[in-house]
Amino acid sequence: MRFFVIVTGFFLTALVSNAQKVFSVNYPNQADIKVFVVDYENQADLKVYKVAYQNQSGKNNGKWFFTNYANQADKSVFFVAYENQADLNIFFVKYENQSGWKNKSKQHLMY
Repeated sequence: MRFFVIVTGFFLTALVSNAQKVFSVNYPNQADIKVFVVDYENQADLKVYKVAYQNQSGKNNGKWFFTNYANQADKSVFFVAYENQADLNIFFVKYENQSGWKNKSKQHLMY
């Protein structure tokens, strides 16, 4: 029984670790990626939908869960003030089915 609980725990941890969990840092040198939020959908590399719960987040498909602590996140991001400072341009969408990559050449940034 104990073995079953341990194996189940590892399996569930592996499922959760594939999620797109991000943490917003205060300084650019702390970030894995610098992002800029564009005004219009057609300017974005990635359309992002903010999910409410960690288990709703996706596998690099634009469904982001913002964590409260840096050590819980897969990627740390810094929101820059100007587009030319950014590695990735994002646009926040209202509906989950609108999320996804528009510029797949930058998809490697979120792995």
